[in-house]
Amino acid sequence: MKIFITYDSSWRNSFLDGNNNEKLPKNGRKFIGSMTNLKKAENFIQREVTLDTVMGVLNRLIGDQKKLYQSRSEEYGTYFFKEIESSVEFLDKPEITNEMTYIRNITGSTDQNSYTGMIKTNDPAFSSDYSAEFWGVLALDFEGLCQFIVNNLPVKKNGAADPLSISSRFIELAKEKAVDKSGLSQEALKVLDESFPETNYLNNKGMVVPVNLYCSGIYLQLERLSTRFDVSSLVSKRGTISGISKRIFTKKDFMDRFTTGAKKKIWGNPYKREEYVEGEGKTVRLMTKASGKLEVTIPVEQEKAKEIKVMIENAGVSSFYLGKKGLAYVSKIRI
Repeated sequence: MKIFITYDSSWRNSFLDGNNNEKLPKNGRKFIGSMTNLKKAENFIQREVTLDTVMGVLNRLIGDQKKLYQSRSEEYGTYFFKEIESSVEFLDKPEITNEMTYIRNITGSTDQNSYTGMIKTNDPAFSSDYSAEFWGVLALDFEGLCQFIVNNLPVKKNGAADPLSISSRFIELAKEKAVDKSGLSQEALKVLDESFPETNYLNNKGMVVPVNLYCSGIYLQLERLSTRFDVSSLVSKRGTISGISKRIFTKKDFMDRFTTGAKKKIWGNPYKREEYVEGEGKTVRLMTKASGKLEVTIPVEQEKAKEIKVMIENAGVSSFYLGKKGLAYVSKIRI
């Protein structure tokens, strides 16, 4: 028995973690198709037609709308293709295209670098007696920062004390190259390790990342200023500075503290992954779509083949998905 299926614009990528052959987790499978997740190579998942795909289609065609793992499980009743599945063969003849596709993210992730509402520049964090000394840490060059950390020097430099200027400064600092762990930087690390143990300031090459020291430098200054000023307006209930950890600055969390609106939500993004391929340079990988024909061969006796054909006709499934999205339909059944 042969079943010929024609399909168009079938998506050949997956945007969820986990496995279709497993029971759904309590909160569903996690969306991994966001721009942030796609920076990791393992989250750009490409698919092709497999036996699971084919068996899912066959079950759908005979009117079984359960998930494939449910159909296969005895818990949900007798599996019609139990004795047949191991002998089913298929031939996929796709025409592949790569397209820029905008996908929806219904989880409502938030934009890493945006905010909503008006900026509260008159917040006590920027208008108090301690503000100039506190935010002035960010105005120091790297050597000056290390001197401040090691020798407990007063901060005399005045940087712009407003949310956008501080965000811009952190973005600049994040671009500074890592430095060797030696001399003054090593002394600064010793002081910070005593104040903030278990905080990592090094990259995977064992070099010091400057922006990490600036983040901890901010917290060190917070401790020092607390002996002279009431700095409670700077910190949250947990005693932290919103958007600034001991080693990382997160713009969306920082601006959320100093704006009248909520974090800006992202409801979708282009599905693409940028990566560097040796010998080719920078490449952009896009959504894969396929159109073509699928031939499914079921080696059964004629009477069984007729039974399957009648079940397909009675179920009356006119069109269905082959994999994800697109359109597929049975163009011919031959016994």
